[in-house]
Amino acid sequence: MPKQQSLITKDGVSYLIPFILVTFCFALWGFANDITNPMVKAFSKIFRMSVTDGTLVQVAFYGGYFCMAFPAAIFIRKYSYKAGVLMGLGLYAIGALLFFPAKAVGIYGCFLLAYFIMTCGLSFLETSCNPYILTMGPDETATRRLNMAQCFNPCGSIIGMFIAMNFIQARLNPMSSEERALLSDSEFEVLKNADLSVLISPYLVIGMVIAVMFVIICVVKMPKNGDQSHDIHFLPTLKRIFALKRYREGVIAQFFYVGAQIMCWTFIIQYGTRIFMAEGMDEQSAEVLSQNFNIYAMLFFICSRFIATYLMKWIKPARLLTIFAVLGMVFTAGVILLQNRMGLYCLVCVSGCMSLMFPTIYGIALDGLGDDAKFGAAGLIMAILGGSVLPPLQAMIIDQGTVFGTFPATNASFVLPLVCFLVVGIYGYRIILERQ
Repeated sequence: MPKQQSLITKDGVSYLIPFILVTFCFALWGFANDITNPMVKAFSKIFRMSVTDGTLVQVAFYGGYFCMAFPAAIFIRKYSYKAGVLMGLGLYAIGALLFFPAKAVGIYGCFLLAYFIMTCGLSFLETSCNPYILTMGPDETATRRLNMAQCFNPCGSIIGMFIAMNFIQARLNPMSSEERALLSDSEFEVLKNADLSVLISPYLVIGMVIAVMFVIICVVKMPKNGDQSHDIHFLPTLKRIFALKRYREGVIAQFFYVGAQIMCWTFIIQYGTRIFMAEGMDEQSAEVLSQNFNIYAMLFFICSRFIATYLMKWIKPARLLTIFAVLGMVFTAGVILLQNRMGLYCLVCVSGCMSLMFPTIYGIALDGLGDDAKFGAAGLIMAILGGSVLPPLQAMIIDQGTVFGTFPATNASFVLPLVCFLVVGIYGYRIILERQ
C-alpha cells in the first residue's frame, strides 16, 4: 500500500507516539464534558434551584471555550502546538483543583468560576489538538485521521459518565427535590456540604491526572508540523478565512451541532427520569437508570464513530455527514412524539447519528487552510458556544412542565435538536453540491 495512504506516516516519518499522546488529550476533555452534563441535575438538587439555573453550569463550561478560543489561537501561532497543549493541560488542572476551595466557600458561583477556568484550558486543548492531528500525516487522510483521534473522545466521555453515575449521583443524598425544599436553612446547609464533598472528589482526582499528563508531554519531543510561521496578522487572517463559504458555513453548522449534542446528552437525564418515575420509580433510582441510558448512548456513539471512520474509505465525508443528519432528524422526531421507553431508545439512537459530525464538519471546514488552520480552528472551537446558548433554551421549555395542554414539555423541548440536525444536513448537502 502506498505510503501516502497511511494515517500517521508522512514523508517517511512516523508520528505514532505524538499521535497517541495528543489522542489521549481527546479522551481527557471528553471526560470533562460528560462528567459535567449530569451535574446540571446534581447542582439543581444540591442548591435547590430550577433546571434553568442548573444550566448555568453549561453556560460557564462552554463560555470558557468561547472566550479563550482566539487567545489560544494567537498563543499557538506565536509559540507552537505543543505549547498550546501544555497551556491547556495546566488550566484544566487548575480549574479541576479549584473545586476544593469552591466547596469550602459553598457558593454556586465559585463552582461556575472553576468550570470556566477548566474550560479555558479545554479551549486551548481543542484549538491545539484538532489541527495538530490534521498535520500528523498526509493531507488526503486528514479528515479520517481526525475522526480516528476523535473516536477516543467518547471513551473519556464513557468514563466521565460512569464516574458521575457511580461516584456522584449514586452517592448523593437520595432526598428528592421536593423534600429538600421543605428543609430548614440549617438542615439544608448540612445536606448541601455533605453532597458537595461527594461531588468534588472526582474533580480533584482528574486534576492530579492532568498534572501527570502535563509532565509527560513536557518532556516528550513533539513534531513542529504547522509551526513554521509565528507571524500574527489577526484581522487579515480572519477576513481571509471567513470569506470562504465552506469555512463560514462550517462554523455555523458546528454551533448547531454542538448545541444538539449537549442538549441530547444533558437532558437525557430529565427525559428518562420523567418516563421512569411515571412507571413508579423514585426520583434517585430514575436518575441513575437514566444515566445508564446515557452510557448506552455513548457506547453507541463510539461504535458508530469507528464505523463511520471506516466507511469514509468509500463514502465522501460530506455525503456521510448528510446521511447521518437526516437519520438524526428521524430519530429526534421519535424522541418528541413517543412518550414511553421507545422515545428513550430513539434518543440513544440519536447519539449514533451524531458520532461523525464534529470531526467531519471540522475537517471539511479547515480543508486547504494551511497555516491559517490555527485561527480557523479557533473559530470552530468558538462555535462550541452552541453548547452554552441552546441548552438553557431547552431547559426553559422543560421547566414549563407541559405544553399545548398535556403534552410533556420534556418531549417538546427536543424540537431544538431537530432544528440543529436540519442545519447540519443542509451544510453537508451544500458541500456535496459544491464538490460535484
